[in-house]
Amino acid sequence: MSLLADSFTYQDIDTGDARIHCAVGGEGPPLLLLHGYPQTHLIWHRVAPLLTAGHTVVLADLRGYGDSDKPAPTEGDPEYTKRAMAADQVSLMRQLGFDRFGVVGHDRGGRVGHRMALDAPDAVERLAVLDIVPTRYAFEHVDAAVGLGYFHWFFLAAGHGIPERLLGAEPEFWIRSRMNSRHSGGTAFDPAAVDEYVRCFSDPASIAASCADYRAAAGADLVHDNADVDRRIECPLLVLWGEHSFVGATYDVPDVWQGYGVDVTGRALPSDHYLPEEQPELVAAAVREFFKPT
Repeated sequence: MSLLADSFTYQDIDTGDARIHCAVGGEGPPLLLLHGYPQTHLIWHRVAPLLTAGHTVVLADLRGYGDSDKPAPTEGDPEYTKRAMAADQVSLMRQLGFDRFGVVGHDRGGRVGHRMALDAPDAVERLAVLDIVPTRYAFEHVDAAVGLGYFHWFFLAAGHGIPERLLGAEPEFWIRSRMNSRHSGGTAFDPAAVDEYVRCFSDPASIAASCADYRAAAGADLVHDNADVDRRIECPLLVLWGEHSFVGATYDVPDVWQGYGVDVTGRALPSDHYLPEEQPELVAAAVREFFKPT
């Protein structure tokens, strides 16, 4: 994909359990950027170039997404727990020569970052999460508004091949409708990036993997999260959310995260859900400030 070709070098790294597709650019302290659903590393195409002057920036496709490996899901979806997806990224960064690094995660990538900070605290120096509350908190506070606003959580987690079959019939409609319904007047989506999301998601293996991701969130991930109910993120945590997003309208976001981290800061940005594409300059500025060398 040419959106990053001039300034980033693409690599495919075998982490042992999955081959992870990534792009690397810049110089300085390492910073791993993780995307959410239903996108790829290209959600960062406007933010990443603004960070390369001070950081070695790594943009990775999560397993099951983009051009990374998509293991076939098995019973219980162990392949798509956030624990497995986080381990991929720790291995990726180590193979790139980074034992300790910063992490920025949007949406599903934020959930992977949350699990990474708990499972590999020696690796995660600082963590930023964009437009989420913790998975366990979201499931423990479901009401009609959440059921409607986050209907895809429950639809995608359904069994018996139902979401896979339905999404496979109209993958492009699903991608474009999900994204266009969660935009609030900032910078428009780049058509080339959206085309790339459609290309990647149209692979039946990607649809199956992403459904397994959501099933794992409602299953094995909750088991892991409940086992860690008394643990908090120890590294500094930055929380950003869209003031026009469902998350921003539904939760007291900083108050929620105070219960999950020991050093939490954050603020709303004038955006809906896809902050890195809708407000890239503001996201980049917040990331630069939070991750600046001390």
